[in-house]
Amino acid sequence: MKNPFDNESRLKAIIGSAIDGIITIDNRGNVESINPAAAKIFQYEAQEIIGQNIKVLMPNPDKDRHDDYISNYQKTGIRKIIGIGREVMGQKKDGTTFPFLLSVSEVQLQDKVIFTGIIHDISKLKEAENAYKKLNVELEERVQLRTSELFEAIKNLKQTNEKQKQAELEVRKALEKEKELNELKSRFVTLASHEFRTPLSTILSSVALIGKYKEIGDMEKIDKHIHRIKSSVTNLTVILNDFLSLSKLEEGIISNRPSYFNLKELAEELNEELSPMIPSTLQLEYLYTAKEEAYLDKNILKNILLNLLSNAIKYSEKGKIQLIIAEHEQNIVITVKDEGIGISKEDQEHLFTRFFRATNVSNIQGTGLGLNIVKRYVELLGGSIQLKSQLGTGTEVTLQFSKK
Repeated sequence: MKNPFDNESRLKAIIGSAIDGIITIDNRGNVESINPAAAKIFQYEAQEIIGQNIKVLMPNPDKDRHDDYISNYQKTGIRKIIGIGREVMGQKKDGTTFPFLLSVSEVQLQDKVIFTGIIHDISKLKEAENAYKKLNVELEERVQLRTSELFEAIKNLKQTNEKQKQAELEVRKALEKEKELNELKSRFVTLASHEFRTPLSTILSSVALIGKYKEIGDMEKIDKHIHRIKSSVTNLTVILNDFLSLSKLEEGIISNRPSYFNLKELAEELNEELSPMIPSTLQLEYLYTAKEEAYLDKNILKNILLNLLSNAIKYSEKGKIQLIIAEHEQNIVITVKDEGIGISKEDQEHLFTRFFRATNVSNIQGTGLGLNIVKRYVELLGGSIQLKSQLGTGTEVTLQFSKK
């Protein structure tokens, strides 16, 4: 028979190592326990919070209303927060506020009732949403600028007959640019709204389910949903990076700034960022036959490899993914190889086209921007890219860059 104290120690260890904040309060709103993740989120030491009223972690108006929430629930039994995941604002020790997802559950112990709150900081997610809104505004401004250029071209056309043909050409080009930009904006808005909605829904549903599974102590399902949250956040980051990279490339504000850096350390950074989205059925392997030091733009190379490795993970259900770094004559050769679903010969000739997606990936999330961005980044570094693939056996992408 299992020792109940072993179960209690195991539960404390799981709660103590959880990436999300967990706080318990009594029926008067006083904090009984707070795990390290929650203390870190609010910038307090645990002993500073335990015994305090939970209101200390709230900004107004929630701070002034919190006692009424508990009192009304105890009198009427009507749940306004308990069992319902929602977005709220928290207040850190230094007074700054931040958004987080809160899921509250009621736990009946032998001698009392306690309330457990699961806290997931969504500050980064909100920053991504704000960046998306800002990018959308910038696109609108560029459309207005193109329209202004069009009107100016028409004005010039009326002023002189001698330049009529040239003006007509300018008008046609301006119209084509405006049309292209409008199409880009339209596809961007459609893609962004769809691609952001799916992982956001996953995060919200997982947070709500974590609260329910916490009540019955099903830690296996809690861990499963925590992994789903981490994977969704990683997917959001990849999508946002695609959109921001495309915008910067279109505006010509990205430049090649090479410097010496360690390739092995870069691979370790990639592994750390990608690990949340790697399922147990996949193995990520790094092979080095080249010198560890390289002279390239590290940030651009990192974006290239993040994109290629993310694709390999996304389109592989099982097997091995390899990142191979080698030397050939005066070049550094980097290969990303997977054993995934592969790409048909018909689709391969269009893979580097913006917004193009292969016919066999319609049920998998994606923007169709990744390989287009990768190719433009590779060219910016003065390198070359080759892709080999076969349906059902996998894909191999090879990059070559000069050592100097």
